[in-house]
Amino acid sequence: MLRANAPLLSRIRAGWSPPPSTRPGRRRSPSSVALLAATPVVIALMAVLAGTTLAPAGFVILGSFVFVVLVKVASMSEAPEEERPQLRRLYEQARWYDGRYLLPEDFDEEAAQVLARAQRAIGGVLRSHVNAEGLLDDARNAMMLPAQEWEIARLLAKLSALRAEHRQLLASGVAPEVAAVLEPLERALAGSEAAVVARVEALERYAGHVAEAERAYHARGQIEELRARLPRYEELLAESGADSLSVPELDRLAEDADRLEQTLRRSVHSAHEAFRHLEG
Repeated sequence: MLRANAPLLSRIRAGWSPPPSTRPGRRRSPSSVALLAATPVVIALMAVLAGTTLAPAGFVILGSFVFVVLVKVASMSEAPEEERPQLRRLYEQARWYDGRYLLPEDFDEEAAQVLARAQRAIGGVLRSHVNAEGLLDDARNAMMLPAQEWEIARLLAKLSALRAEHRQLLASGVAPEVAAVLEPLERALAGSEAAVVARVEALERYAGHVAEAERAYHARGQIEELRARLPRYEELLAESGADSLSVPELDRLAEDADRLEQTLRRSVHSAHEAFRHLEG
């Protein structure tokens, strides 16, 4: 719910809240009261004009009045957006989880790019077939990788806020005496960014090993599918008298399957090693 409503979360953080629902005993608006009061007047006017030469004008007035009434009834039957229950629930959840989610405006451009790299790496691992099939440690991935994403995002948001303050200070003009004091702070910002980027690079290395295992996994499946079809090809070749020509190619399929199996094992092992490095 929170991921799908980032713009509303920004408004909530800025102080917006949905007005309390007035249903079922919602008060009538002044325009509704005016329409109710005008109804007998319009009917009486029609009765007066019906027997005169102004009857056509009376029908025009009545038609306009009926149109206004229908429009008003339609607007009254549709609940305002602010009163929809899902908005109230979103507001309550946003307040409950305040401080435990971050929004796009929490990141400057550099931080947003680093976070996007981390999210691509994590998404690639969690969506992979080798992870779903349990060839990786899917349980640890499901717990650790989102925790890594949050920690990286939290550090990048903090870094973005400090960088914004630093830039604002520089923009206001800095005395020479203060410039010397700012140098260690700038080194601290650069060092913190480098440490976060190193975390992201470790995630990307892990995702790279997983991508290699994924490639070998799909290739192995294709080879296995071809091996299952071999008897039909052999039968066709035997019936056509050309079976002696295809023996090397058929044997190569089995060798390819064995090599891909070994490649998959090595890739999974490398992914496990990268995961242990990520934990450290």
